[in-house]
Amino acid sequence: MKANFRVATLLFTLISLSWTVSSFAVSEQALQQGIPSLAPMLEKVTPAVVNIRVTKSIADNNRNFFGGNRIPRELRRYFPDFPDSETRQRRPFSVGAGSGVIIGAEAGHVVTNHHVVAGADSIIVQLADNRSLEAELIGSDANTDIALLQIASEDLAEIELAEIDSVQVGDFVVAIGNPFGIGQTVTSGIVSALGRTGLNNENYEDFIQTDAAINVGNSGGALVDLQGRLIGINTAIISGDGGNNGIGFAVPVDMVAAVSSHLERDGEVRRGMLGVTIMSVTPDVARTIELGIDTGALVTSVLEGSAAERAGIQVSDVIIELNGESVEGGRDLRNRIGLLRRDEKVSLSLVREGETLSIAAVIGDQTGSASTADPRPAEQGAFAGMRLRNPQPNEDIYGEGGVVVAAVERQSRAWAAGLRTGDLILEVNRKATADLDGFNTAVESNEGFAILTVRREGRELLLLVR
Repeated sequence: MKANFRVATLLFTLISLSWTVSSFAVSEQALQQGIPSLAPMLEKVTPAVVNIRVTKSIADNNRNFFGGNRIPRELRRYFPDFPDSETRQRRPFSVGAGSGVIIGAEAGHVVTNHHVVAGADSIIVQLADNRSLEAELIGSDANTDIALLQIASEDLAEIELAEIDSVQVGDFVVAIGNPFGIGQTVTSGIVSALGRTGLNNENYEDFIQTDAAINVGNSGGALVDLQGRLIGINTAIISGDGGNNGIGFAVPVDMVAAVSSHLERDGEVRRGMLGVTIMSVTPDVARTIELGIDTGALVTSVLEGSAAERAGIQVSDVIIELNGESVEGGRDLRNRIGLLRRDEKVSLSLVREGETLSIAAVIGDQTGSASTADPRPAEQGAFAGMRLRNPQPNEDIYGEGGVVVAAVERQSRAWAAGLRTGDLILEVNRKATADLDGFNTAVESNEGFAILTVRREGRELLLLVR
């Protein structure tokens, strides 16, 4: 009996050790004296992660107080602490610290965060072997918080880039960087979430969230998987005091690679635009206007003269694929279009009146603005603060059906949703509205919100009113 118990215990121990080793995705080479260790992976990866020291000038408010000259003798006794001209010639400066990752050893390319190097007068890169090199800023993009540097040196190590599709919530990850400027530091955790957005709605966001400890100075450092492949560039934390709260964010590697390619080629990201306003298809939206699909980007307006109009995209189309890859929602489409080059040809799949269509488009320039619709809820009723009327016989629109927006209060939900005085509401939830009575009947039956088809200055658009 005891022998059987010892055998069972030994078998359980072996199974537990096997699970531990496999859960950390380590090979036999990653065992140190029989204990799972990340040291062999880090030995290969850490030489590709660098410390960055940045010097920035600080404006001297006293510099031109007297036109850049020495203070007049008759006034000197009133300003005893005012520096003399020699002192004022030395411009004050600040020093900041961050991190970076070598993604191209041969070219000397180092990727970091835009906010680490923005406004820098000098950038010094310190390698893992303590060599310090002056870096040149190739280009920087504030909207993704990515910057590309170049250093000149031999024997550089570079990091391998992962396929972003291989990253899953729950994967073990390691963050490498220079927190608080104390030197290269390694922390570990898991992927807490994917596709995080909302830190800055003006930016292009698709963050990897992790609970690996990230602090000030980790910005621009590497987030790697347990095979030592780069999955993201650490860029932000949520913290009340600047310390780690276990909620850190990294720009995903596919976005890093795309932006770096733009910066290397052009020194900036010359974003292409499709020229549509979009909203994400949610189950509520799909049910309300009977789309028959659960995901995609619903086109709510098309900019005149834009790439979208030239391609034949129409209001109420639902874009479901871009270049053969599915579109999850409005922000997904915006992020991907924003990383394409101007004049680049793309293929789109869209659903129109229940039929799936394939069209080709040529990405336009900044005049074809693409943005995500952002309807904002309010505390009052959906249509409170708005006055409607039927078209009058002396108006060109008389006889076409619909109701005219006579006035909209700026603090109302209707205004927040985008309705403006003079709009002609043609449909409620894709069903024609003949007159004011028909409109009132339609909105009374909606489930908390309505999607309106509106004509404004000869063009149609969709507005979501909650």
